[in-house]
Amino acid sequence: MAESEMEDFLILRELEEPITQDELQAVDKRSTACRRELDDEGMKVRAVESEVLTDEDGNVTGTHCHYRAESEVAVRAHANRAELPISRIDRPGRPLGGDFD
Repeated sequence: MAESEMEDFLILRELEEPITQDELQAVDKRSTACRRELDDEGMKVRAVESEVLTDEDGNVTGTHCHYRAESEVAVRAHANRAELPISRIDRPGRPLGGDFD
């Protein structure tokens, strides 16, 4: 599947319990390894960008991720394999206009 044929997905991952930044790095490594495994199996899932959500103590409470993938099934397969929660999966809409300074 060509990169241009992949779709954009926005994934909200809310954690049941906050984790530390160090724990987040371990989760990121596991996620990357699982994406590579899926790619080797012919299922395309690419991470574009992730925003980390934190509480007032700086602990990670979740992430908001932008992925490109061949399907929502592929996004869910990655999450299951990497043992990542999915609170929501949305498609990006049109950007808002206006002055965001």
